[in-house]
Amino acid sequence: MLRNPQTNTDEPTWSKIVQLLRWNKPEGRLILMIPALWAVFLAASGKPPLPLVGVIILGTFATSAAGCVVNDLWDRNIDPEVERTRNRPLASRALSLKVGIVVALVAMACAAVLAFYLNPFTFWLCVAAVPVILLYPGAKRVFPVPQLVLSIAWGFAVLISWSAVTQNISLPTWLLWGATVLWTLGFDTIYAMSDRDDDRRIGVNSSALFFGNYAPVAIGIFFVGTVGLLAGLGVVTNLHFAFWICLVVAAIGWIWQLVNLRQQDLPNPAYGQMFRQNVWIGFILLAGMIAGCF
Repeated sequence: MLRNPQTNTDEPTWSKIVQLLRWNKPEGRLILMIPALWAVFLAASGKPPLPLVGVIILGTFATSAAGCVVNDLWDRNIDPEVERTRNRPLASRALSLKVGIVVALVAMACAAVLAFYLNPFTFWLCVAAVPVILLYPGAKRVFPVPQLVLSIAWGFAVLISWSAVTQNISLPTWLLWGATVLWTLGFDTIYAMSDRDDDRRIGVNSSALFFGNYAPVAIGIFFVGTVGLLAGLGVVTNLHFAFWICLVVAAIGWIWQLVNLRQQDLPNPAYGQMFRQNVWIGFILLAGMIAGCF
């Protein structure tokens, strides 16, 4: 039986659509933009064309918005059973299914228009990313580690942005792709830890449930792998001192999170706070990558 979500009938429709797109929670949009910016700046040795940077930024906003709406369409009958998601517009029926579908199509159309700005190779990478984005919400029903599917979707941000500059994919691209996939597995497993009780009761999968009591260990392995691949990237691309300083700062941030994750009975809001901290860690690394190119 569905719980009764709280709805605000006086809230304007545009505000509900903003919530559906998650534009009221910018950290989720920024954390997809970060690896895309990593890639475009590194591929261009710190000096990408500004119009391309604009396209990448707008593209990540449009793509993440479309992904959020598709996710909520998939989960409109599950989200009311989860404390964190029960008041989302489609879950609470503040917006209709028809409105959700229209908003998703508009967001995908915006992303498609931006993709036409890119070279043909990159355009087809954008096309290849679409099935992953559309199928991710269903993965939690059949795949034990759905966060891996999300991580692969995040990885496309690297492949698309890098090839938008170079029109090809090389060893540094794959190193950054691997670092992005592992980083995403780490921070999204942290995020999933807040929903463990609800997910277990409903019967949907998550990496937090899959790893169980060993989730902090798995997250530690993901973050160690991220640091290792980023270090390899720094060597291969000859990044200078500033990058290494920022990588050390990022590593300290991840170690601090791992120490906290080992605490018993950590309150659920702490997991969301750690997720948001990864946005700042990502931007610190971006600053190091840009400065390290010069």
